[in-house]
Amino acid sequence: MRVVILGAGGMLGADLVTVFSENHEVFAIGRAECDVTHLTDVTLLAMAVRPEVIINAAAFTRVDACETEAERAYLVNAVGARNAAVAAGAAGAAVVHFSSDYVFDGEKGRPYDEFDRPNPLSVYGRSKLAGEVWVRQVCAAHFIVRTQWLCGKGGPNFVETILRQARRGEELRVVDDQVGSPTFTADVAAAVVRLVEEPRFGTYHITNSGTCTWHGFAQVILAAAGLDNPVRAITTAEDGRPAPRPRFAALENLCWRLEGLPSLRPYQEALTDYLGGERGCGS
Repeated sequence: MRVVILGAGGMLGADLVTVFSENHEVFAIGRAECDVTHLTDVTLLAMAVRPEVIINAAAFTRVDACETEAERAYLVNAVGARNAAVAAGAAGAAVVHFSSDYVFDGEKGRPYDEFDRPNPLSVYGRSKLAGEVWVRQVCAAHFIVRTQWLCGKGGPNFVETILRQARRGEELRVVDDQVGSPTFTADVAAAVVRLVEEPRFGTYHITNSGTCTWHGFAQVILAAAGLDNPVRAITTAEDGRPAPRPRFAALENLCWRLEGLPSLRPYQEALTDYLGGERGCGS
């Protein structure tokens, strides 16, 4: 299978390239080679390569920055998603689009499944939802993958931040009223391979098993690293970030299970692998 991966230099993109390269012909495309916000460039690339699948891992994920850079957020996360879908349609390919738990408001009180109605609170969440809508409208052969609390090589790094602060003896203050599932990009990439190879078109929630708060995750990280620094629990309000966050936005992997596929491994197990290598965790 010929696979184009846009945003191949990012945290998720790098693991997608690694996993897909095992059995498929991969065209790893970074932003310098093709900017997803330019429809003509993406379409020309697709027509030249003629892939079976276009995977769009390019995104503007700086949640707080999206509040003040709304046009950029919509340009990358919505228009860019549409462009990948248009290019896929023109080349007769399927498209994979990545979305987020931020499309939900976190008020349900239990994990969200794929059939729950989105209600984003932030510019980032609205831009990701807009991308979903366009992908569904433009390309029938689509995979929309919602995930959260991604962990992988490079990029913003929650695990390393916690470890660095702990080893420096700095005070650890971590939010304890947001719930989700730390999810590792290598596991997401392997799951996407399974979806694409069938193919199993549709919308999926894909996360590692288990839920926690950021505060709870920090404690798990420290324990796994053999550290015993105290972690002060704070509220989202005390954290004072510009963009509103969904408080309880754990994702139920319902459609994944309906396909008869096994649950992804627990996040604690994935964290152990992380600590045994050189991987990062972005929030």
